[in-house]
Amino acid sequence: MLSAERVKYLSLLAEQYPSRQALCTEIINLGGVLSLPRGTEHFISDIHGEYEAFCHLMNNCSGVVREKVSLWLGDELTPQEISELCTLIYYPRQSLKQLHRQGVITPDWYRCQLRRLVILARVLSSKYTRSSVRQAMPDAYAGILDELLHAQPDEDDNQHHYHKTITDTLIDVGSGDDFIVALAKLIKHLAVARLHVVGDIFDRGPRADSIMDILMSHYSIDIEWGNHDILWMGAAAGSLACIAGVVRNSLSYNNTQVLENGYGIPLRPLVLFAEKLYPGMSPEQAALEAITVLMFKLEGQLIRRNPSFGMDNRLLLHKLDREHGTVVIDSVTWPIQSRQLPTVDPADPYALTAEETEVMEGLREAFRHSLRLHSHIDFLYTRGRLYRRYNGNLLFHGCVPMNEDGSFLVKEIEGEKLSGRRLMDREDSIARRAFYEGDQAALDFMWYLWCGDDSPLCGRKITTFARYFVPDKAAWHEPRNAYYRYCNEEAHCERILNEFDLTSHESRIINGHTPIRVSHGESPLKAGGRLVVIDGGFCKAYQKTTGIAGYTLIANSHGMRLMSHQPFTTIQDALSSGRDIHSQSFEFHSYGHRQRIRDTDEGKRLQERVDDLKDLLEASTAGLIHLRS
Repeated sequence: MLSAERVKYLSLLAEQYPSRQALCTEIINLGGVLSLPRGTEHFISDIHGEYEAFCHLMNNCSGVVREKVSLWLGDELTPQEISELCTLIYYPRQSLKQLHRQGVITPDWYRCQLRRLVILARVLSSKYTRSSVRQAMPDAYAGILDELLHAQPDEDDNQHHYHKTITDTLIDVGSGDDFIVALAKLIKHLAVARLHVVGDIFDRGPRADSIMDILMSHYSIDIEWGNHDILWMGAAAGSLACIAGVVRNSLSYNNTQVLENGYGIPLRPLVLFAEKLYPGMSPEQAALEAITVLMFKLEGQLIRRNPSFGMDNRLLLHKLDREHGTVVIDSVTWPIQSRQLPTVDPADPYALTAEETEVMEGLREAFRHSLRLHSHIDFLYTRGRLYRRYNGNLLFHGCVPMNEDGSFLVKEIEGEKLSGRRLMDREDSIARRAFYEGDQAALDFMWYLWCGDDSPLCGRKITTFARYFVPDKAAWHEPRNAYYRYCNEEAHCERILNEFDLTSHESRIINGHTPIRVSHGESPLKAGGRLVVIDGGFCKAYQKTTGIAGYTLIANSHGMRLMSHQPFTTIQDALSSGRDIHSQSFEFHSYGHRQRIRDTDEGKRLQERVDDLKDLLEASTAGLIHLRS
């Protein structure tokens, strides 16, 4: 017996399906969709501004395009021809321009390449509904592509002649290039149904801004914030401590072009100020010295404003003994190297001078009024969050903070004691408040999320101050949250998954943040495969440590596998020599049965829709709701 509320809901639903025929057609369509294989998901992390390598991985779909070309066309192509076809798919416009200059392109060449590309697109489209494939097609050629992809053999070979005529006409009217571009785009779209970026798009590499442009144009993407992302988000929101951290990182890694050229944030006032303070240094080094001291001051002010952060151990400027050349850190006295500190007043070391205040206010105005930066940061908020549950997996960049005994760390935030999932939900909420409301408490919390000892995005004690002042590397040790020890144990990973209501034995935690030292024998698979850490060294600065240049985790209807990537040279090298990123595949988990759409989060939503529609059909049969026959 249906309740009155249920009948009311079904009556509203009936407005979308006024006839039994329309209702039955939708039930049949959704049932068909639920039976399709689940789409392929790619997970990457810790891109760190490495634009060219990232761009290439997006174009070669982490090596999947080459796999498909070799599988379906390998019998008719030489290795050189496989490389040439792959490069054409990766960079169609640039490749075509180069091939035209070389005089390679003829009508027969067009026919040959179009046939091959259509074969690949047809194979990849088999996991999608026809309407989904049509939506993925560029509008200008959607009708033609639809015809070519869904050809059926017939007795008189009519379809073959029909499609040959279409292809010949495309070539005759000079649309061969544009059609190849459209096919290449469709192939890449169909190869990856969903992209997950598990944090740290920004810092270190030269062009995070260009990476953000690519991500914003992606058709299906989500982002789990990393600590470097949250630093930029805090800077865009107006946090002075975050701004100082962003500028310092950019100067440290010599990638100031992302600020000045990418986002129109001028560093000239800082450089001019720094040159007066440090006349014997290069402008860049002087600017780095000046912003580092500014950062320590601003962080000190922030820590004093927020005793609940429990980070008084980072208040170190006032512990410098410049007369004796020492500093006390955690009750240990360390010798320091000589540093010029012309703006630090021993009586009030955390106070900014008038000129420092002017420099920082100028930077804050520049960060807050950069339209391109705010467009990118708004996208991070729209598509991003602190953690995500997706198709049974738990995605977060860093950690779920834990105590030394393995219990979830309890932290008091805004007068409430929180831990585990509830703590991360509150932290996510405060991060959003910082950007959209901008109150000081929320802005300060962005800095805590960036580098706090118990932050889920950081989870370790940052020793930037010691690295700047103390030459003895023993002072640089950065203890990590207990999570990084317990996450190696399957029982603890299961407890974390349960905390986020993920109870299936197929569920996994997917992390970034911690580079996997493959060259030292370390594995990205931990806790019996319940945790996958996919930071493999995308950033060039880490590749000597990791021994590779990043991972892509791939989840499809058959199981999960890791693609480990070797270092990339340049896009120009890829175009001129066909050089690709060498990727090695390792399948580590197979599902007990081939997974379908019905096994996914979207499938559960669709099944609920089907159940509602069936109830509506029954209510109509029972005379509770009137539908046209």
